[in-house]
Amino acid sequence: MNLSIKNILKTILPLALGGFLVWYSISKISLETLLQYFKKANYSWITLGLFFGILSHLSRAYRWKYLLEPMGYKPNFGNSTMAVLVAYLVNLTVPRAGEVSRAAVMANYEGIPFEKGFGTIVAERIADLLMMLCIITITLFVQFDFIYNLLTKNFNPTKIIIGLLILVSGFYIFSYFVRNAESGFLFKIKTFVNGLIEGATSVFKMKNKWAFIFHTVFIWLMYIAMFWATVPAIDNLHVPFGAVLIGFIAGGFSIAATNGGIGLYPVAVAGAFALFGISEEPANAFGWIMWTAQTAMIIVFGGLSFLFLPIYNKK
Repeated sequence: MNLSIKNILKTILPLALGGFLVWYSISKISLETLLQYFKKANYSWITLGLFFGILSHLSRAYRWKYLLEPMGYKPNFGNSTMAVLVAYLVNLTVPRAGEVSRAAVMANYEGIPFEKGFGTIVAERIADLLMMLCIITITLFVQFDFIYNLLTKNFNPTKIIIGLLILVSGFYIFSYFVRNAESGFLFKIKTFVNGLIEGATSVFKMKNKWAFIFHTVFIWLMYIAMFWATVPAIDNLHVPFGAVLIGFIAGGFSIAATNGGIGLYPVAVAGAFALFGISEEPANAFGWIMWTAQTAMIIVFGGLSFLFLPIYNKK
């Protein structure tokens, strides 16, 4: 397939999927009802959630310096922050293009070679992926009884055990072939996994490794805090902490799957809440309010950063 056609499809298909999911989500709750939830929402809680979101972006911009300093670069914090915000804005239109724009901003205004800046962003993404896996693991432990009861209620325990044994055996066999691959698709997987491991272990070789780890944990705690703080904005929406964690994970995957989670975010969060018996209507409304708040924040601050960067760097 022609490369340009591939790029067009990569842009159009997520947007088309997002449009379909917006329609699907709205079909679960009337637009009039949804607007009523927006009108009655407690915007003090939403503002608190956005405050946590802003702290996470600032921390991400500050954390970046720990990866750039060993290469001899000391970027201006203002430029780092605006580069991060512009990246989030670009990701709303073209998935994964934000990382490219972020490296390009720093190359333009800080003189950091694009390939070096982009390399540090990839290292950051590896750290973020590991944090997401940690959150999933913690959630599995915290909600073990709930997840176990949910599975045994809907599936035969014997079948679950057999399925797990097949899954573990399949994973062992697959990993064996990946480890011994010398070419082809399996070799690409091997290279990718080795890169993840190398990137993760390289953090512990950094001069300021504990500061980097602190900011990484802080960023993700702020993400969860942003989600948790927005829950009370909806009247009579009672969400246990376990549901907050599972809803947060579902929302996170939806953002990775489509342009900023458009359409899919409310569906994913409502689906996660449904596991805890939370009513579909307020769950859907919460998903839309949460997504709208964080997307509006990115559009406003990302847009202002895009406009202000040339003025800030006029000298």
